Amino acid sequence: MGVLYLPEQSRFANLLHLKEGDNLGKAINDAMAAIEEENPALKGILPRTYQSLTNDTLVSLLRSVNAILGDIEGDAFGKVYEYFLGKFAIAEGAKGGEYFTPTSIVRLIVELIEPFNGKILDPACGSGGMFVQSARFVDEHRNGKNARLSIYGQERVDETVRLCKMNLAVHGLEGQVSQSNTYYEDPFKAVGQFDYVMANPPFNVNKIDKAKLEGDRRFPFGLPTADNGNYIWIQAFYSALNDKGRAGFVMANSAGDAGGSELEIRKKLVAEKAVDVIVGVGSNFFYSVTLPVTLWFFDRGKGGTEREGKVLFIDARKIFRQIDRAHRDWLPEQIEFLANIARLYRGETVETLEGATGLMAASFPDGRYVDVPGLCAVATLEEIEKQGWSLNPGRYVGIAEAEDDGIDFRVRLEELNEELEKLNVEAAGLQERIAVNVAELLG
Repeated sequence: MGVLYLPEQSRFANLLHLKEGDNLGKAINDAMAAIEEENPALKGILPRTYQSLTNDTLVSLLRSVNAILGDIEGDAFGKVYEYFLGKFAIAEGAKGGEYFTPTSIVRLIVELIEPFNGKILDPACGSGGMFVQSARFVDEHRNGKNARLSIYGQERVDETVRLCKMNLAVHGLEGQVSQSNTYYEDPFKAVGQFDYVMANPPFNVNKIDKAKLEGDRRFPFGLPTADNGNYIWIQAFYSALNDKGRAGFVMANSAGDAGGSELEIRKKLVAEKAVDVIVGVGSNFFYSVTLPVTLWFFDRGKGGTEREGKVLFIDARKIFRQIDRAHRDWLPEQIEFLANIARLYRGETVETLEGATGLMAASFPDGRYVDVPGLCAVATLEEIEKQGWSLNPGRYVGIAEAEDDGIDFRVRLEELNEELEKLNVEAAGLQERIAVNVAELLG
């Protein structure tokens, strides 16, 4: 963890007590410069455009922020920063998805890979939400033990690198964030170096110059011939892990069933026995894509365990909270429930602090893992091979059993048929009346 030092002139209380006649824009710009001077990791990162705003606007802004912060405890600025990142991402739509991964998705990824101690890489780090949630996981599960994450990120867009570094700073975190193109650049010599990898990469990217990637150790299963970058990203995540490493990342649904050269790569990947969990996510969770997506999880340390040669599939498409017409997320208890399915599968202790007790009792009343139709299933490599090496959860979990509503099917079918006949008679009568009315109008 790092400490963000604020010099006296940059502290909020000092800015708040400036006179309305003072040049507030210059004072805030100077405050930003002083922060950068005291915190080298923020050099050249903070905005210096406050003189473009009127004094009245800045006074109103300072008072509004002060009213909000007065009621917040703990990591106040971090919470505010996360809140506005999320709101800006919604407002930006698809463009917002380039730098922000919805917090509920990040939290589930974190809960499944359990990043407690070691080196963590996000080669498509956006605004750094994966790192923030990982640090939060460490704080919640520390239990008095020493734990430290070393943060490494890559991001292609300069403005997004700035967002990430500010996000780390306001949460008291430090890390190395490189402005670089992950396809062609490997600033951290990533192969085999990391304990954890997390990412939400861009989907289905085309026109990647694969000639530049020939012989790159990050792609051990070969390059896809298809003009699609999904399996370039997947291999980059896999190869960055050490022999005990875990990865969790977002991927396009199509990658789980892709054919041709991508199928051949997927065969090799599955045969390595590192694919651990696959989670199907419903539509409208992301600002950049409305279609369903899939979360992939690798565990290169599961060899020699009961999970070797097996993959847990979870179909979470029917589990969500509807935020508004166009957006969904997961409630904390839903995230905990989904993570607990993986914990049962791994033989770990389940958690119920977020209120997942009822969900767990309904699906796993004996407190042990079992396949639940329509929700989860464990498949062997042989079963995956029979399914054409598909990693689509729907191929394995099946359909939930319908509840018996106590109604006799034959009786109900007869009732519906009688109702249909009545409606057909009414429709015929309406059609005749319409024809008569039209004839009168035309006559």
